Amino acid sequence: MSSQQHKHHKGVSPTLGTGFVTKTKVGSLLREKNSGSKCVISMHSGTTTTIQDPKNPEHVKTFTFDLAYWSHSGFQMDKDGVFISADPSGKFAGQRDVFRDLGGGILDSAWQGYNATLLAYGQTGSGKSYSMIGFGANKGLIPSVCEELFQAIENRERNQEYQVTFSMLEIYNEQVRDLLSRTKKPGGLKVREDQQLGFYVDGLKSVPCENYAQIERLMEQGTRLRTMASTNMNASSSRSHMVITIQFKQVFLDRELTKQSSINLVDLAGSERQKSSGSEGDRLREGSRVNLSLTNLGNVISALADAAMGKRVLHVPYRDSVLTKLLQSALGGNSRTTLIAAISPADICYEETLSTLRYAERAKKIRNKAVVNTSTLMRESRTENNKLLLGCGNSSMAGQPAYLLAEHGLGPHADPMSWAHQLEQARKEWQQQYVAIARERQMTETLPHLLNVNEDPQLTGVLKYFIQPGSCDAGQATSNAITLHGLGISEKHASFTNLDGKVTVTPHSKCKVVVNGVPITTATKLQHLDRIILGSNSAYLYIGFPSERGSEDLSRFDYDFFQLERAAAEGVSVDKLGAVNSGDGKADPSVLAVFQDYIKLMPLVAEANQMSEELGKGHKMELKVKNLALSDSRGYDLQKEVMVKVTNQRTHEVWIWSKAKFINRKFLMEELYQRFLDGEDSHVAQEDDPFWDPLEVIHLGSAHIWLQSLAYCMKFEEQVEFLNCDGLEEAVLHIHISPCSPTGQACGEEDVVIDPLELLGKRMDFQIRIVRCLGAKWLKEDAERGVQIGYRIYDLPNTLYTKPVWKTVNPQIEETVQFTALNASQEFLNYLQTNALVVDLWGLQEGCAELSCCEPDLMITGEGHIMVDTKKISTVMDTGKVTSNQISELYLKLLKLEQETELLRNINRALREENVLLKASLEKTGSSQQAHKPSNTLKVTGMTEQLPAARDINQVCSQQASYDREFAKALKVFYQSMNMARGQFLRLRLYKPPEDDQMLRPFVHQQSQMLKDFGDLLESSLWKLKNDVALIVKKKRECLLRVE
Repeated sequence: MSSQQHKHHKGVSPTLGTGFVTKTKVGSLLREKNSGSKCVISMHSGTTTTIQDPKNPEHVKTFTFDLAYWSHSGFQMDKDGVFISADPSGKFAGQRDVFRDLGGGILDSAWQGYNATLLAYGQTGSGKSYSMIGFGANKGLIPSVCEELFQAIENRERNQEYQVTFSMLEIYNEQVRDLLSRTKKPGGLKVREDQQLGFYVDGLKSVPCENYAQIERLMEQGTRLRTMASTNMNASSSRSHMVITIQFKQVFLDRELTKQSSINLVDLAGSERQKSSGSEGDRLREGSRVNLSLTNLGNVISALADAAMGKRVLHVPYRDSVLTKLLQSALGGNSRTTLIAAISPADICYEETLSTLRYAERAKKIRNKAVVNTSTLMRESRTENNKLLLGCGNSSMAGQPAYLLAEHGLGPHADPMSWAHQLEQARKEWQQQYVAIARERQMTETLPHLLNVNEDPQLTGVLKYFIQPGSCDAGQATSNAITLHGLGISEKHASFTNLDGKVTVTPHSKCKVVVNGVPITTATKLQHLDRIILGSNSAYLYIGFPSERGSEDLSRFDYDFFQLERAAAEGVSVDKLGAVNSGDGKADPSVLAVFQDYIKLMPLVAEANQMSEELGKGHKMELKVKNLALSDSRGYDLQKEVMVKVTNQRTHEVWIWSKAKFINRKFLMEELYQRFLDGEDSHVAQEDDPFWDPLEVIHLGSAHIWLQSLAYCMKFEEQVEFLNCDGLEEAVLHIHISPCSPTGQACGEEDVVIDPLELLGKRMDFQIRIVRCLGAKWLKEDAERGVQIGYRIYDLPNTLYTKPVWKTVNPQIEETVQFTALNASQEFLNYLQTNALVVDLWGLQEGCAELSCCEPDLMITGEGHIMVDTKKISTVMDTGKVTSNQISELYLKLLKLEQETELLRNINRALREENVLLKASLEKTGSSQQAHKPSNTLKVTGMTEQLPAARDINQVCSQQASYDREFAKALKVFYQSMNMARGQFLRLRLYKPPEDDQMLRPFVHQQSQMLKDFGDLLESSLWKLKNDVALIVKKKRECLLRVE
């Protein structure tokens, strides 16, 4: 993805630089491309970044930083696996380019004796860790800085001594963990404050290093512990901050002088905002304090930026979080600081990217005051050991980021220890580690083993579990040959057997083991590169015997691969979500994004269910896709989104949580679960329980009743299915919709119109009668539940709800509502012909609030009917600034008079036209009589001879009306048939093929039968309509011939 970076200005008072290196890991890039995302970021120079609003392309914002790097496109891989620019003149920036500009500045500061800090900020997946750590041959800033530092030391003068120590810590949920120590302290390490040194981490291990290889080993060790902690605590690494600190001392023996620099390299947690990943709309506080620490970091940066701009700042809130306490010197004190702001160029990340750019823009304004950190060697200590450094003689040491000075003479309460002694101790530890590393390497080459797969690519492949010959148990118990930790892993979870060149895995009891996406219950033979999931979500890649191995690319078996495979085995796919647009065959990006959300939440839901089980909550959570099979009133698919259905299996209480709410609750569940694991009291009050919520109504499904018949003033009665979010039948609705008179009397067949335009401008009344709801599954599952039915037609401002019915499987509703359109508009008639009435079924639970309609918002006629098609009326009301929610009786009378006047005008116009025709006819008849001068007798005879013709005309008119009624009947039958066809077509559309190949033949047979029935219904309906119309036309012609 794209990247942008900013570094400080070199000098006495460097700024807190901000920048942007959009380095995104390949997996994240592929996800966004697969979701059909478009690029909204552009960089037209080495310092500017432009972002375009995808919803409003004309809305463009440009930000200027110290440096801007592009790494989203225009690259290729060289023979060593390093990404380089595909075009020498292209704008692609690789890891080497980033190090040249930023890494070089950090090392220059360190050699001069300045403190240097590098912060990586941005949303998860935007490339923060890739920029800091790197991947494969593409080394990030941290390893490159360390390697270059030791290379420079080797080339320096020998009359100087160089001391390098390394520490690595993680901050998760306001707790500090030492990643170089296997000793776990409950509650984490303590952050303390010293008057001279400021805040520091008490007991943090700082290891002396003599070469870059040792730092590599320490980083591997820290990453291993971070991976194990992530697994044990069930915490995503993207929610934690990682801080690596290199203490670099230069001892000038001839001048009795030292220079010291603290190089602080900070990979911040993902900066996802609360709206997209936190507690939006949740009654409980935000689940993770990681977002809280980032929010406070933003507050500190804003306060410092205001101060730099000359504004009065009374307080900078460093003390509000562990992170800002430890970064106090880096942010606003003695440090040359660089901020890398990593962004995603995808349109679906627009809000996050814009937020990150603004964050970096504020940080750019900060001005730090870095000074060279020097101190003098004490004479008495030099006589004992000229390499001994006892204290800090220069007051500038007070500016040190003290969280790195806790051990080896660097902290306020540490015992002084000579550098030589420190190295001696470190060498003994290194020797033990080298033996262990050599042994692990040998076992890797000879034994089959399990390789961990983590959501964070940096933590994948860090842990190896070897399967020795014979049988070995795996689980939480330390007595097992393979000790595994993770949610849902039992004391003895499974057995691995290595015999005769074959490895099998057998689950113990009811323990969860999944192989290649499929749950297993018996012994299963493993093949090289099989995927195994133990417990709720501990993923491992099986590496077979050396004879089975080749030159496979293991990176393709990433975390997403496991989850996609698991989803496919459970029958969840992009096709099931309806991602393919039948028009052009291209995937619908919005549906693909929902699918990505579904895959992301699958493991989280499994983990939440496991915590619920172990905590004895009795809650079961399952993923659902809102509006998966539902459509709007015109039949178009509704916007889909992932939700989580939560069911209390003891009480049958049900909740529906949004994605954001579930993620927030899961963090709170983790806190509760961690207390449970630590042996603390995990009981909480109901209102603080993340598994509980007040009861609410649940949307069960929707039914569509097409209104076409109403446009022809035809009554119709339907029994239609309520379809739930999965497209399955939830219940059956019995409904009547019939046109009527203003007094409520049903219209007859003589009132049917051939053309809906006949109703234009006229008053239309109709009734909607909800008769009953049949076979509701919601009520079958629990007899104490109830239901309500709601609907909203055309322009009604609110939904109308029936009265609640409780404790009956087939509730009798029997509610009728009359609607009136006083002056039917063209838009309303079009609506009736093309839209359906969407009726929603709602589930009630004992104790939840019932649904009700806001009556004052409805317009009511004088007869008490609800008015629809009120656009013209609303315009009049708005113009007159009417404040009442109901139309006044006076206005209704005026409106009625206006309609009657218009009707009289139309009648008058018709009478005038008829009068003109009669006059013309009389004149013609008179002139004819004068020409022939017939006798009076003949006149009478002629007139009497014309009378039968008049009777014939009346008869024709009567028969014409009869034919119209017959035609209306034919149309009514046809529309009813079409409604049945619509239902069959919907069922056919939702009928998906089974995953089991053995069920494919019955499926094909059943689908063929459904297609045949559908075709027969269409053909018979059309044949019946053609015959009825042909018969009516034949009768009409015969009638006309008789008249002639």
